[in-house]
Amino acid sequence: MQGMQICPSCHQSLPEINRFCTRCGQRLAATASPSPAPAPPPQPTTPEQLNLNVLYGMVGTLILAVLLPPWETPPSQPPEFLGFHSVLSPPTPEAIVSRMLLTIELTTVTIAGLYAAFFFRKR
Repeated sequence: MQGMQICPSCHQSLPEINRFCTRCGQRLAATASPSPAPAPPPQPTTPEQLNLNVLYGMVGTLILAVLLPPWETPPSQPPEFLGFHSVLSPPTPEAIVSRMLLTIELTTVTIAGLYAAFFFRKR
């Protein structure tokens, strides 16, 4: 139901939708015209957070990768992968840690962990 407004000049009662008086032609007050509903206040956005459980898993995997590095034969022998053994118990006394394989392993775990933490982030 529409409200009514009064013409300031001739005091004619008019519907709120009118901009001018139908009797005298006087412009009616703009404040009396219906205004659109106010826009809802913007929702505060919370920053997205990386998934901490995935990051903790990545750190644990990196620690395991350092404690159980990939071993290879010494430079004096033909190259051969000797597997993953503890730092304290190498597969043979002359075996060395494969720095290249360890670097690849650590880099891959780090990139995969960061990507997974971003992919499974809390929104």
